[in-house]
Order: sequence, then structure tokens, then C-alpha cells
Amino acid sequence: MPEATCSAPVSVIIPCYRCSGMVERALDSVLNQTLPPAEIILVDDASGDDTLALLHRLEKKYAPTVKVLAMSINGGPGLARNAGWEAASSPWLAFLDADDAWHPRKLEIQWTWLRSHPEAVLCGHLSQFSAGRIDFPVKDATVAIRLSPMQMLISNHLATRSVMLRRELPFRFCARKYSEDYQLWLEIILAGHPAYRLESYLAYCFRPEFSPGGLSGDLRMHEKGEISALRTMYNLGRIGWLMFAFSATWSFAKFLRRLWLMRGLR
Repeated sequence: MPEATCSAPVSVIIPCYRCSGMVERALDSVLNQTLPPAEIILVDDASGDDTLALLHRLEKKYAPTVKVLAMSINGGPGLARNAGWEAASSPWLAFLDADDAWHPRKLEIQWTWLRSHPEAVLCGHLSQFSAGRIDFPVKDATVAIRLSPMQMLISNHLATRSVMLRRELPFRFCARKYSEDYQLWLEIILAGHPAYRLESYLAYCFRPEFSPGGLSGDLRMHEKGEISALRTMYNLGRIGWLMFAFSATWSFAKFLRRLWLMRGLR
């Protein structure tokens, strides 16, 4: 286990929007890492409730590791992450949403792998639903796959809560509030940058993906965002018309399947 005085050269960015009831769980999962990050940036996305006051209390309690940024206008998680990106001081960035959490060894395992693979500019890992536990056993020896453009065009293989990337990359999240993360991963990978996924479950969400209060509540907007991400890649010349048509059709088929799954959960 790493010594307590060591830290990873990573800035963790957590966008926060009206999340005073859950952000401390996310923050604790970062503070309790076996290999801590260099800094944690909490970005309040113009919540307009008691969230910002709580974040300032957490900032004071955990200074200088925890820092708070306050957005003047609500712009969605992508723009909040961009603000944290610009304020970050570490060469690597990691992302976590306020309603998710990390395994205690997430940074230790992921950063150890990245140090051994300097060609990588982006690295994610597997993520799973949990009813509350975040310390499931994991293996030190991690299998990784390099994500191909075709794999990513067929499906988003990277949960935002899993991703670490180089701060120096010239890309950013878009302002759209759905699939803004998917569009960024596509831009990076379709530009030819090496991106990998570790085949270990090192992050957790606490609501099933197709639950009424989860993603399924905005399923149509999510599909619209995914199609927009694919169309952006076409407009940028990253993919041709046939690939856009194929990936968009596949995306719509997945959307119909998700609607069917939703009905089964009601």
C-alpha cells in the first residue's frame, strides 16, 4: 500500500448541482483513497440552494486538498467539468459525479497502470451498480483493452466516473447536458489518441441505470444527445456518412431496447 505521504498527480473534478444530500459520500470516497489525489475541485453549477454553503464548509474542513468553484450560471455537468479543468493544477484529471463513488483503491490501481503505459492519454475502467458497498475485492493485476473507434461508435464503453485523462489534451466537454461525456471520448479516440479501459470494477453508481429516477427519466434526451455526438463527429470529418448512418441506427435500436426495459421495470 502506498505511504500516506504520497499522492497521485491527479486533480479530481466533481460537478455539483443541488446535491447536498449526497456529495459528502462522493467526496469521502476520494478522500479515503489508498493513494490520494493532489487536489479535489468541487464545482457548484449555480445550484441556488444550500449546496454551495455545504461545499464551502467542506473546503474549509479539508483545506488545502479540497477547493470550491462557483458557476454564476447553470450550464450542466460538462461546462462545470470544463471550469474545473481550467482551474486544475495536476497533469492528470479524474472525474466523479456527486451521486457516485469510487472504490478505495481506484486511484492506486489506475495510476499504477498509467505509470506503466505512458502512451495512454485516457484511461477508464468498469463501473457497476451498488446498493451501498464500495469496497468489493479487486485484483492488483489489471487487464486492459485499447478502445477502438468502432467500439466507441457502437457503444460508450467509458463511464465518466471511471475516466482519467491528460490535462494537456486540447478537447473539452460540450455544453449539451446529455452525452457530453460521450462526445469528448469520441473526439479524443477518433483523433487517434490511445485510450484504454481497465477490466476492473473501481467505481459505483447507486441507482440502476433504467430506474424511474435515473437515466431512464430522461431517456429520450439521452438518445438525442448521443445522436448529436455522432453527428458532431460526422460534421468534424471524423467519420463518413456510412459510419454515421450505421452508428446512429444502432443507437436508435439501443434506445428502443431501453424503452422496452423501462416498461418491464414499471
